[in-house]
Amino acid sequence: MATSGLIQIAGIRNAAEARLLVAAGVDWLGFPFRLEYHAEDTTVEAAAEIIRELPETVSPVLITYLNQVEAILQLAEMLGVRHIHLHGHVSVDVLRELRRQRKDLFLIKSLVVKDNQVEELARAVAVYAPLVDAFITDTYDPRTGASGATGKTHDWRVSRRLVEISPRPIILAGGLNPENVEKAIEFVRPAGVDVHTGVEDSRGNKDPERVRRFVQNARRAFQKYPPLRGFSNE
Repeated sequence: MATSGLIQIAGIRNAAEARLLVAAGVDWLGFPFRLEYHAEDTTVEAAAEIIRELPETVSPVLITYLNQVEAILQLAEMLGVRHIHLHGHVSVDVLRELRRQRKDLFLIKSLVVKDNQVEELARAVAVYAPLVDAFITDTYDPRTGASGATGKTHDWRVSRRLVEISPRPIILAGGLNPENVEKAIEFVRPAGVDVHTGVEDSRGNKDPERVRRFVQNARRAFQKYPPLRGFSNE
């Protein structure tokens, strides 16, 4: 796992996009399933086939709103992943049971930034930190109700504060693109960055040039502004 700044790109539609991202040097590929507001990019069966072909240096990540143990584990098994990003509300009891049943899981919990609710999110960090391996901050869109793949940034001061207080690494998401990722890393100093719509063309396909520039700019920024709390090697 990257220790000097991790890059995840989510929303892979097909094997060609996966190969593009791997060639660009992306660390994690995100596969969103069982969502609240967005259509799924592909089928579980197609994603599982893509994941089987990934090199060992790249980790596939299930991104989901599921919040019941058996449903989460079943989907993770179907895909063949052990990195699970829980994007919706998940109880402490569910997290404990996931840990009990699958000690090998790498669990990531979303922290959705709506307004300047730093104290509320700080309490969530304290509650969830003993049970997860990382957090990801993302943006709530009041117009649609979506809390991911919104293409909108949030107040980076909130994410920066969470990075400062969290005992777990924090990945920054929400409205990132090749043009703003360097500034975002400089300001927030996250352990990683995540992008979905910010590297897509008008049809929702991953744009090779935008992917290349995003990775290049993020890598350069991580060299200059390393994470305040990075990932340790697994």
